Amino acid sequence: GDSAFSDCSSLTSITIPDSVTSIGDSAFSGCNQLIQIENGVQYVDKWVIGCDYSVTSVILRSDTVGIGDSAFSGCSSLTSITIPDGVTSIGNYVFEYCSNLTSITIPDSVTSIGDSAFYKCSSLTSVTIPESVTSIGDSAFSGCSSLTSITIPDSVTSIGRFAFSGCSSLTSITIPDSVTSIGQSAFNDCSNLTSITIPDGVTSIGQSAFWNCSNLTSITFNGTMAQWNTIEKNSYWNANTGNYTVHCTDGDIAEEN
Repeated sequence: GDSAFSDCSSLTSITIPDSVTSIGDSAFSGCNQLIQIENGVQYVDKWVIGCDYSVTSVILRSDTVGIGDSAFSGCSSLTSITIPDGVTSIGNYVFEYCSNLTSITIPDSVTSIGDSAFYKCSSLTSVTIPESVTSIGDSAFSGCSSLTSITIPDSVTSIGRFAFSGCSSLTSITIPDSVTSIGQSAFNDCSNLTSITIPDGVTSIGQSAFWNCSNLTSITFNGTMAQWNTIEKNSYWNANTGNYTVHCTDGDIAEEN
């Protein structure tokens, strides 16, 4: 259950039987000795329980199926991690504040990226999201100020609130045809974003979605001007943007005030 072994600061090993199907929130929180480290590399058992703050590299066991909430939160020395193909989900807050994590490969088995999963990973420069992922959680990449490129696959149907907020190095992005809604403040404070492509299937753009994208000059909309005008655009969706033009398939629309 939740907090079952919390703050067992001298616990060095534990055996969990195969019959166990779930481990509660913060079950091993504060168990700072329950880590296997060899030559600076942390080897994590089937159940991911946390990170030693001094390690720079983490290797997950091949039978790992999920990475729980906050598993590596605050591991500021972590620069690389190997995620095996069996992992199906990356939980909430998993890599938040991993400020030295520069790159990560997400395997094709992952179907969801949780809320704030990579929040404030300020050294992360690029991410490729596999075709298996269907949802990107709220604030998933918020504050990734070094992120210059990201590939969002056609499998993604929704982009959460603040998903890419504060990605100040991002210059362009293409939203795939599968997306129907862009969440509140999804790209706010992306101050170097100059262009974005939006599919004709989008029906709503959230409040402040592109707020303070001061260099945004081009929106390519893969639909007609009439379709663009029917999209529900919430308040301040385009506040403090650059002098952009919406390029539709049948003509251009100047910035909406």
